[in-house]
Amino acid sequence: MANLKEIKRKIGSVKNTQKTTRAMKLVSTAKLRRTEELAKRSRSYEEAINQTMSEIASSIRKYKVGGIQGRYFEESELPAVVDIIFITADKGLCGGFNFQTIKTVRNLIADYEKRGSKVRLKAIGKKGIEFFRFQGYPLESAVVGLSSSPDYKRAAQFIETTVQEFLEGESDKVVLVHNGYKNMITQEMKQIDLLPIDITAFKDVEVTSMMELEPDEGEKVLESLINKYIEFNMYYALIDSLAAEHSARMQAMDAATKNAKEMVEKLTISYNKARQESITTELIEIISGMEAMK
Repeated sequence: MANLKEIKRKIGSVKNTQKTTRAMKLVSTAKLRRTEELAKRSRSYEEAINQTMSEIASSIRKYKVGGIQGRYFEESELPAVVDIIFITADKGLCGGFNFQTIKTVRNLIADYEKRGSKVRLKAIGKKGIEFFRFQGYPLESAVVGLSSSPDYKRAAQFIETTVQEFLEGESDKVVLVHNGYKNMITQEMKQIDLLPIDITAFKDVEVTSMMELEPDEGEKVLESLINKYIEFNMYYALIDSLAAEHSARMQAMDAATKNAKEMVEKLTISYNKARQESITTELIEIISGMEAMK
């Protein structure tokens, strides 16, 4: 009977776990829908600022020979110092979501160091911070709470220091790494070269606005827009990462719920077999006793 009690206890424990994972899946699904809506609204702003920057860049190229000048656009073939900003979750239970980001960052570190560049890490998210500190990597900055609750003002404050260090020559390249949202069941690693800005990415477009700028004036306007562009990229990466996190956790909890269901079924079969064996043993003992009394 002790075996029956143990199996019954396990069934109860697994069922309680199943209830928890099912609830967590529902919570992650609801949060994902809200984050998806936020991402959609943010994309509208992204399209607007990209269109404006493309128009300005096209206007400057039209009148100026030699390309657009400025520290923001100085591409270095072999950067001496590279800042890697990476985003992970503050919580676990989301499958390989955090591991993929950590793996990508480690590969980047190895690649840049192999080429002779010094790498500085700037971390957002508790899981990534804990990992790299445990591994002995120095962190230039570390922020907890921003990846789980994206805020434009805090994102702008975080990236401001990095941009200033780049402009002052303390770093030569800024890379942003995060696990992004593709769809409900898929996440994809994203690696964005924030600085220097590849101005060729802004294709020549027809100027549709009423804007008429001289080349020098256009460069000043472009540089003022760049700060907003970088701030927005930082903020949008946080939203994108959060959506991917909810998606990954939803999948992980769905898989855990299914596994718990399968385990309950197996344990129930084991319980029924053990119960039948117990009943059979009792019957044999009763019959044997009756036979002995004859």
